[in-house]
Amino acid sequence: MRVTLFGASGLLGRELVRELNGEELTAPSSKEADLRDHDAVRAVVRNTRPDWIILSAAYTDVDGCESNRDLAFAVNCEGAVNVVRAAKEIGSRLLFVSTDYVFDGAKRSPYEITDSRNPTGVYGESKARAEERLIELLPDVCIARTSWLFGHGGKCFPATILKLASTRPEISVVNDQRGSPTFTRDLASALVQLCLRSARGIVHVTNSGDCTWYDFATEIVRNSGMATQVKPVTTAEFPRPAQRPAYSVLCPDSLHAYNIRMPEWQDALRRYLASRPAIPVV
Repeated sequence: MRVTLFGASGLLGRELVRELNGEELTAPSSKEADLRDHDAVRAVVRNTRPDWIILSAAYTDVDGCESNRDLAFAVNCEGAVNVVRAAKEIGSRLLFVSTDYVFDGAKRSPYEITDSRNPTGVYGESKARAEERLIELLPDVCIARTSWLFGHGGKCFPATILKLASTRPEISVVNDQRGSPTFTRDLASALVQLCLRSARGIVHVTNSGDCTWYDFATEIVRNSGMATQVKPVTTAEFPRPAQRPAYSVLCPDSLHAYNIRMPEWQDALRRYLASRPAIPVV
């Protein structure tokens, strides 16, 4: 399988490169193919003529998107449109990595792929609009929505908690937002399987189970053997520029339809902690 991957240097992209090791992979850097540059994107796709394009590159600074709306839409929406047009031109399939932020979080049961998009922030809005445009332009596109990513090689929630817990006797963590933590290693494996199974349409891809950020932090601290106390707080006590969905658990039925099942998030967390690079002793 020939694959062109946009976003290879990101948290997920690094794992996709690893997962695609046995395939014919091209992974241009953002300098080689800025998503905002239609001609550059088109040139890469025409030169590589992939069976599949995986688009995991995005402007993912959720709070930053609130003050950089034009940039968010230029990368997350128009950039995705540039990729899909290039894919359509040569007949490549496209897998687009999307987000739980396309929903408003008002539900209290897992979001179905048929639920209406209703983003509350610029990041979610840019990704929701991208989904709509891609489906219009390439009906057999595969849109893989995921959530709460953590992994090696970049900033993520467990790494932040471990850093805080190593220097503080108590940390405060939001306990009124619920979702599904997803290990990039498991996600990358599932995405490649979707390509191999010629998936199309919207698919929800997260580790199994759900929790609050407080639950997640508590499990991180417990598994790492630290004595730090984790204190539950409300979102209102920690205001952020972008509103987060209070509930963004994604129903896995669309993934199970391809006979793909994800491990429980607790198991994923244990494997993440066990595979963390050793911190050198100073």
